Amino acid sequence: PPAQRARRLLEEARDEVAAFLARDPGEIVFTSGGTEAATLAVLGTADAALGARGEAVVLCSAVEHPAVRESAGAAARAGAEARQLPVDRAGLVDLDALARALSSRVTVVAVMAANNETGVVQPLHEVAETVRRRAPDAALFADAVQAAPWIDPAAYAGAADLVSLSAHKLGGPVGVGALAIGPRAVLRTRQHGGGQERERRSGTQDVAGAVGLATALRLVSAEREGAATRVGRLRDRLADGLLAGVEGAHRTLPADAPVLPGHLHLCLAGADREEVLVALGRQGICVSGGSSCASGALEPSYVLAAMGVDRGLAD
Repeated sequence: PPAQRARRLLEEARDEVAAFLARDPGEIVFTSGGTEAATLAVLGTADAALGARGEAVVLCSAVEHPAVRESAGAAARAGAEARQLPVDRAGLVDLDALARALSSRVTVVAVMAANNETGVVQPLHEVAETVRRRAPDAALFADAVQAAPWIDPAAYAGAADLVSLSAHKLGGPVGVGALAIGPRAVLRTRQHGGGQERERRSGTQDVAGAVGLATALRLVSAEREGAATRVGRLRDRLADGLLAGVEGAHRTLPADAPVLPGHLHLCLAGADREEVLVALGRQGICVSGGSSCASGALEPSYVLAAMGVDRGLAD
């Protein structure tokens, strides 16, 4: 019968997502994407702590995705304490500052696997070690949306209690994602209803979306190594050409910064952003003035500001 087939397909997809993240299938919650997964991870844990002990402390790096930053802000408005962790010139979280910020009061620490703007890969294992040592009851959340196509999650996901994915970053359908919720993480649902996803995310499940996510993960796993090498070479070729041929082109990150192969971050000194957008658009190049998850981005990137990039250059 169709209903039984749908249930089987959904659970097979869950098994594939779990295998991709080296997690137990019961830990996987399907969501509408990375934003919902991040909201559930950050706000869900803060809400649970506020309800259980009347306080919650949320720490997140200064370069987190807006879904994490805004969720931390929402937690603060609900009564939690929210603090940002500084980063260095490469956008890497300051481990000493993290250690100083940690205490038994901390509920959740959010440090993304790799940045969506710059592609910088965070030292998640060192972060996890610091959190476990200084705040053993805190949950570590890793937004892996940007990293998943390029880095085997088994290399970093095991360090975190909560890990998020989004299908469209992997070539899958828009509007579906997943959150892995480890046994140490305690959270309160943000979406009430029929109790689906073990009462962690109510709502009729998107079976086709879940299958699309699982299929994209399977293809990425099979093609990752070759794709990373090929795209990394193309990225380096692009960087060499731009730095040599465009006056004022400035490499934003230090040369030794760990970066995903699909990212190149340059600032063009003296170039007006809108003029660059128009010129590239006329060449048929897909382009925007901010990340695709931002709407109407006019201000310089808060990620670059946190890294200490001069505002004029960042603009």
